[in-house]
Amino acid sequence: MTADGSVRGAGAMGSAHAPARTTRGRAGRSPSPRAVAPREDDATRIYRQIFESVMRQRLTPGTKLPEVALCELFGVGRTLIRKVLQELAHDHIVELRPNRGAVVAAPSPEETRQIFEARRALEAALLPMAAANATRADIAALRRQLREEHAALHASDQPAWARLASSFHLQVAALARNRILQQYLAELISRCSLIVALYEPPGNAACEHDEHARIVALLEKKDAAGAVRLMDAHLRDLERRICLERPASSSGLKQMLGI
Repeated sequence: MTADGSVRGAGAMGSAHAPARTTRGRAGRSPSPRAVAPREDDATRIYRQIFESVMRQRLTPGTKLPEVALCELFGVGRTLIRKVLQELAHDHIVELRPNRGAVVAAPSPEETRQIFEARRALEAALLPMAAANATRADIAALRRQLREEHAALHASDQPAWARLASSFHLQVAALARNRILQQYLAELISRCSLIVALYEPPGNAACEHDEHARIVALLEKKDAAGAVRLMDAHLRDLERRICLERPASSSGLKQMLGI
C-alpha cells in the first residue's frame, strides 16, 4: 500500500507473469475443483479484494486467512495465494506466522506508539524544508488537493477521503526536495493508514480537513515553526482517536471479503 492509499503490491504483482498451472493441495488434490490457471491480473484482483476488506473494516485484526480457503474462494492455486500473502505481509497488511498461516495484522499499542512517534519526528524535519522551497505554484497545487479532499468528505466517500488525506501529507513532504526522507515518510504513512483503517471508529475522518488548510496557509507565509506545531498536534489528535480494541467478527471469511 502506498502513502496515498493505492495498492502498491497489487501493481507489482499484477505485472508479474502468472504461473502456468495451479499448485496441488494436500494429498495431491487440487485445493478447488474450480481452480484454473490464473490470469495475469488475478494477483492484483486478490490483493485488492483483501486490502479493501481490511480498509473497510470487514476483515478485523487477527482474522485467519487460510490458504486453502482463499484458493476455494478465489478459484486459484496455492502458489498464487502465497505470493499475494507475501506481498500483503511486506506491506504490513497481514502477518505470516510460521506453521500457523496468515492473519490480518494486529499492531500492538507499543508498535502503534512508535510508528506515530517516528512519523511526527520525520514530518517535523520535512516541514521547514518544505516551507523554504514552496513556490506559489506549489501552494496552488496543495489548495487544489484540498478542494478534492473537501469534495470527497462531503460526498461521504470515506475511501477516497482517506487516500486524499494521506496523499496531502506526502505532497507536502515532496516540497522538501529530499527523496530519501520522503520514502521513509511514505512507509510510515502507509503503516499509519493501516492502523487507522483497522482501529479508528467508523465515521471518523482520518485527518481533519481544516487543519490541512491551516498548514498550507502557514507554508505560504513561510512560518515553518507554526506549521511544525500544528502538524504535531494534528498527528497526536489522530493517534488519540485510535481504539485498539476491536471485537472479532462473527461473519464467515466469504462475507468479510465481500465475495
